[in-house]
Amino acid sequence: MTKWLQSGLRRDVCIVLAGEGELHGQQLKARIAEHYDERIEPSTFYGALESLVETGHLEVHEDGLHDAYALTDAGRAMVEGQFEWMRERVEGAPES
Repeated sequence: MTKWLQSGLRRDVCIVLAGEGELHGQQLKARIAEHYDERIEPSTFYGALESLVETGHLEVHEDGLHDAYALTDAGRAMVEGQFEWMRERVEGAPES
């Protein structure tokens, strides 16, 4: 697995974008915070976005007053690989 998905926050960012398509940063942050029912520090969140943009997994562009984020082809491939790895682990797990 690429090290960029070892961070749960980066992984969650990519998964939400894979499912919902392009989102403004604040929309994306709200979706993740709502899922965990916990506030996310802005510096941590935007640092994760910046890392994913720098590595080519996300693209960003201005959309009015806000930045909008979307998965790149590399980001989508990363999410699909992660999903496949998780599915193999879950399907292969012994039943309790």
